[in-house]
Amino acid sequence: MENALRACCKGIKIGKILIHREGDNGQQLIYEKLPQDISERHVLLLDPILGTGNSAVQAISLLIKKGVPESNIIFLNLISAPQGVHVVCKSFPRVKIVTSEIDIGLNEDFRVVPGMGEFGDRYFGTDDDDDSQQVVAPAQLSDQGC
Repeated sequence: MENALRACCKGIKIGKILIHREGDNGQQLIYEKLPQDISERHVLLLDPILGTGNSAVQAISLLIKKGVPESNIIFLNLISAPQGVHVVCKSFPRVKIVTSEIDIGLNEDFRVVPGMGEFGDRYFGTDDDDDSQQVVAPAQLSDQGC
């Protein structure tokens, strides 16, 4: 995601946050380097997959500690689990989440199902297995309170 951002927004300031995740809620901040003037900016927080939402909550908390207003954070991801969307929305209602798809949910290993799967089939719509392509529609998600 970073390379695509750099290609379309030349000269953009980019920071890094690395959070190691274990299971449902065990995570540890490993590394962080952010622009000094981050509190004066709108921030695009990029993460390809939003699963449980716990790592996202930790990253957003760090940005807020650095002075970024909650309403200046846009969380971008490719695939989301409904559980993660709810966790982020409940914790930070003024953060905007932009995702391309909301999948069924999480499996017992806390991985998004079906997740990335066979990317070519997902991208080109060539998978014949209807069950692997089930998606929770955004309208259904909003009916659940987020």
